[in-house]
Amino acid sequence: PSPSISSVTFFPTDPSFTSTLQSYIRNLRFTSTTTPKPLFIVVPSHVSHIQASIICCKTHGLEMRIRSGGHDYDGLSYVSKAPFMILDLFNLRSVSVDNGTAWVESGATLGELFYAISQKSKTHGFPAGVCPTVGVGGHFSGGGYGNMMRKFGLSVDNVIDAKLVDVNGNVLDRESMGEDLFWAIKGGGGASFGIIISWKIKLVSVPEIVTVFKIEKSLEQGVTGIVHKWQYIADKIDPNLFVRVVLLPVNKKHLQSIKAKFIGLFLGNGQELISLMNETFPELGLSFDQCIEMSWIESILFWSNYPKGTSLDVLLDRQPQQEKYLKKKSDYVQEPISKENLEGIWNKMIELKRPALTLNPYGGKMSEISEFETPFPHRAGNIYKIQYSVTWKDDGVEAS
Repeated sequence: PSPSISSVTFFPTDPSFTSTLQSYIRNLRFTSTTTPKPLFIVVPSHVSHIQASIICCKTHGLEMRIRSGGHDYDGLSYVSKAPFMILDLFNLRSVSVDNGTAWVESGATLGELFYAISQKSKTHGFPAGVCPTVGVGGHFSGGGYGNMMRKFGLSVDNVIDAKLVDVNGNVLDRESMGEDLFWAIKGGGGASFGIIISWKIKLVSVPEIVTVFKIEKSLEQGVTGIVHKWQYIADKIDPNLFVRVVLLPVNKKHLQSIKAKFIGLFLGNGQELISLMNETFPELGLSFDQCIEMSWIESILFWSNYPKGTSLDVLLDRQPQQEKYLKKKSDYVQEPISKENLEGIWNKMIELKRPALTLNPYGGKMSEISEFETPFPHRAGNIYKIQYSVTWKDDGVEAS
């Protein structure tokens, strides 16, 4: 028998209400006193709690916000202007890995999923985001992109079944929900169509050794030319290679400049990578001693900025290393930006001092999958995605 729903329901008068609400707010903009608060929070530990919550919200005309990890940039999983409640899925986080597939509940984090895979196999992985505290439910239902998408596509391109509770409280799987609804939840925003309890995923084969690197280049080291060239090769090179560029303003007393971090994951060894880079992107100047060979699961830690040798147990930590006030937006780039216009962007970044730009390459598998295959349409024709990011530490509306 399932525990009573009252034991997993928190009203504002409950001493645990505020801590439960704030425990999965990842953007400090939404911790202010003026942020709309839910009428109550349900933290289901059983499907019956979800079914009861749906009936309650339908009866009383409430909006339901569904939260798995809380990493959405604008608080959509826990804020509404209409009267609302939050269904917080963090107790539903089991991961079961079996013979090249896995069932993962929506409240699990990517870190928990990656950890569970690594405990069963050294040659399997899964294409998903590089931030281990992101919740599976929100990530998958938006598509789920990460540093293996050029080889294997999005997370949803590797989802083969799901269990959801619909608006009438019915529990459905792929067969009983039908292919239209199954199509819709794979990138169409899962909360629009029901509450997705769990996902069945097809694991992908990864080599026992992968290679990573991180190189910084300054304006004075010719970063404009290097980024300009990157635009022409990043989506066309071997799909086993993913090279992200992070552009940051440098604000020192005697130096106002720009630096770029080139962060790479290659599904192969260092020698193969150097050969490939020398042929396609010699401008970066990657040398063998800058290449770090490791297992795929160790590369997850590298991309999360953990030092080499860190225990895999950090993947089970559900709290991010730090939380900030933040605003992020994205654009897709379909024609390379000229050197002149890149310099214009650098000047604006130097002037504003705040923005960071992250460039994520597309191409490879992303160009092979039709834009109609899933609700996520950004496929062929996109060279890369720019994410504009501003973070700050001050509180208040003025800062925002």
